[in-house]
Amino acid sequence: MARKTPHISETQATQWLKRQGVAFTEHPYDYVEHGGTAESARQLGVDEHSVVKTLVMQDERARPLVVLMHGDREVSTKNLARAIGVKSVEPCKPEVAQRHSGYLIGGTSPFGFKREGVPVVVQRTVLELPRIYINGGRRGFLVGVEPAVLTAALAAAPVDCALN
Repeated sequence: MARKTPHISETQATQWLKRQGVAFTEHPYDYVEHGGTAESARQLGVDEHSVVKTLVMQDERARPLVVLMHGDREVSTKNLARAIGVKSVEPCKPEVAQRHSGYLIGGTSPFGFKREGVPVVVQRTVLELPRIYINGGRRGFLVGVEPAVLTAALAAAPVDCALN
């Protein structure tokens, strides 16, 4: 019996989304090193504000958390720490983020995280968008989903942590 080749966009994240019954659209683009959300938004012809970056951070006790933020905004670690009740928050080093997530930097998705039970927070205003584009588990690949998926399927806690 011939082995079935997985769909080109099949990733840990898309497998997770399918298991959860989440509808999504696929948006591949040409990955550019250090291009970030500005580059993916440009190539896909979408507003960078609706492209959501997945950031792996940690508190002062090195406990990981996932932060979902608008592509065109930065995280205020001071406001984030206050919102989640810890002393401080900082980005994880790339190798630590990869160990927690199971994804390469530039391809980190909040869906299908390697380490289960990592808390997820989302900038509250992301949930007000009609549709978001978020990493699909591979460099150069975003998925389009309804923002409600973040709270419903990921149990993401809404917070206000964007820099003004």
